[in-house]
Amino acid sequence: MPDMSVEPYRDITFDKDGDVDARQRDRLAELDVTDLVMFAHGWNNSPSIAAQLYSAFFAPFPGLLAASPGVRLGYAGVVWPSMKFTDEPVPDFSPSVFGPPTEPGLDKATQDALVELFPGHRATVERLARLLDEQPESEAAFAEFGVLARQLAEVPAGGLESGFTDDLPQAEQGPPAVLYEDALTMCRKFTLALEETGAVTEKPAVQSFSLGGGLKKAWKGAKELLRQTTYYAMKRRAGTVGELGLGPLLGQLARSSPEVRIHLVGHSQGARLVSFALRGLPDGVQNVKSLTLLQGAFSHYAFAPSLPHSTHSGGALRSMEHRVDGPVVACYSRHDIALGVIYPLASSLAGDDASAVGLDKRWWAMGHDGIQAVGQTSRLTLEQALRDGIPGSGCVSVDTASVVRRGGPPAGAHSDICHEELARVVVAAGRIGR
Repeated sequence: MPDMSVEPYRDITFDKDGDVDARQRDRLAELDVTDLVMFAHGWNNSPSIAAQLYSAFFAPFPGLLAASPGVRLGYAGVVWPSMKFTDEPVPDFSPSVFGPPTEPGLDKATQDALVELFPGHRATVERLARLLDEQPESEAAFAEFGVLARQLAEVPAGGLESGFTDDLPQAEQGPPAVLYEDALTMCRKFTLALEETGAVTEKPAVQSFSLGGGLKKAWKGAKELLRQTTYYAMKRRAGTVGELGLGPLLGQLARSSPEVRIHLVGHSQGARLVSFALRGLPDGVQNVKSLTLLQGAFSHYAFAPSLPHSTHSGGALRSMEHRVDGPVVACYSRHDIALGVIYPLASSLAGDDASAVGLDKRWWAMGHDGIQAVGQTSRLTLEQALRDGIPGSGCVSVDTASVVRRGGPPAGAHSDICHEELARVVVAAGRIGR
């Protein structure tokens, strides 16, 4: 385990059903602090890599609060069962941390991570890897690949995660294309999308796609289909861990440490996790003083009381911002390719026109353009937020593209979050030291 840049720091680990490590929970409650920043990861696949993220993100905080002697700041890293494909470049992290990139197959580290994430599916993962290696020019092979990939995302009968899938009502959101579209069609769409991001350097033969050919080229999008299917399962899990795990834990902290001010931070799917924790907060608990979402990989309408395209329906987190005794801040960047290009395609309805998906705001993510359809949401540039401060309550969207801008395809700047400026956003949102 790498050294942590700050103290006191605690890990807090949850399993896939939201059950917390009791020993870690007790150690967290023993901290003698005035403020506690709790960060939930989104992209990593091991506690060691999570610790590196937390150490890098937390490093600026002591310096930012050096002139606030009354503040005793503690730090916690939420660890939950997720994974990262090893070919996604992450700024400031050595490629050796994740292993060498492989294109288009699955390296052993990614296979092992999939098996750990989805127990009992080793044979499925091995067959998926074999198909990616062999790339058979057969529609039946793509159909098989789609069936196997989607098996990984299935919730076991009676599984808790089935109730934590949707950001919007199912009647409005509909079944996502990544799970229900014809597999070959989705592979072709992802191939074209990857070419747009620069992840595929050989431009696909669009004409042959339209004529029903181009089967070999479509395998370039097959790995992305698997990646997005896996991420869809992680999306469900993030909601489960947030509502059933972190939310009740925050309630326990309110009882055991009533004076401690909690500041929640989440990245990517971890942003969904800390947001869904608000649904799990016991009534009357007011220890959450800020919620900061970094490149949130969930619907920008999640907090909306009424959807623009369906005014009788609201998001899964409608009115939940009122459970924060402070602001809900969504940081977003146009340089996040994963959320600007791939996320809408995976989240859209089966049968949607791929060329129009990126223009359809129903499928946009919070990390792409901030919180939407919530009245009186403040919209600030990063420079404005740091110069003038952040409103003391309600929803706030902060355009952080001036610093969240580095990263190669297919994710772009999705994980470019370890910046002092973003640490300052957290401090400002929580009014830490004021």
